[in-house]
Amino acid sequence: MDEQALERARKRIAEARRGRNEEGRFEAALRRSRAEVEALAAVTQELETALPDRVGEAVQEGLRREVLPVARNLGEIKGLLNNAVTRLERLEQELDAERNARLDDLTLLVDLVTKGWQTVDRRLERIERGATAEIVPLHEHVAAAS
Repeated sequence: MDEQALERARKRIAEARRGRNEEGRFEAALRRSRAEVEALAAVTQELETALPDRVGEAVQEGLRREVLPVARNLGEIKGLLNNAVTRLERLEQELDAERNARLDDLTLLVDLVTKGWQTVDRRLERIERGATAEIVPLHEHVAAAS
């Protein structure tokens, strides 16, 4: 065998070993990368399934915290408005009753004034009828009686 051929073979073997070593490092890095990508995919899958539920729960909890006081306030306002409406209805009924009482009073006053004037008219008619009759002076009538 030729020394040069032997040397070339040794170089090729050494290069192959170095390449195999580098290739081994590359394979190990590739395996680690694949394992990390698979772990990342698993975490991503977990998040995809759990995230909507978690977000939904967070939104519901936030709404509960924020809407509950508003709902209480609305309930109080509704109660106060119902109370105000009841009072207004009661006032309206009292005003109607008062108005009707004043109308009854006015009707009675009109009747009394009408009856009074009718009585005055009748008296004046009698006086006018009596005025056409014989008028007897009062002092003559008193002198005749004595």
